[in-house]
Amino acid sequence: MPEQSHRADVAPARIRDRPTWLISRAYARSAGLLNDGFASQGTGLRSYHYRLLAALDEWGPASQADLGRSTGIDRSDVAAALHELSDRGLIERAVDPDDRRRNIVSITRSGTRQLGVLDQVISDVQERLLAPLSPTERRQFIKLLRRVLDAS
Repeated sequence: MPEQSHRADVAPARIRDRPTWLISRAYARSAGLLNDGFASQGTGLRSYHYRLLAALDEWGPASQADLGRSTGIDRSDVAAALHELSDRGLIERAVDPDDRRRNIVSITRSGTRQLGVLDQVISDVQERLLAPLSPTERRQFIKLLRRVLDAS
């Protein structure tokens, strides 16, 4: 049996050129690169932490439920991730004055600085993943992926 690889040609011929196979292999490769990139920072932060910080930085303070919906992270996972970010001083929670049962989450200055570091990790991963493609091919690849995802 062949050794595990991200290469698309390491598969039985009948699935080798199937989009579902290729997408799953591309996902496995990108997830591995992201995990390695985040692990290299030694912070214990992961891609879902990055998504939460990026959402707070771009869209401003939000409720935990809104963060889950906007980032595609499950409610219970959002709660745990926000707890970790809070423990690191990267976010703050404040009681919503309009609904005292919920908290509003904001990114801190430290969170914004950490997000900048993680932005570089993400940029490096994108470069490694898309290295075989020219700039024109990269734009076309992203455009086609968006079309596939927008159709669902």
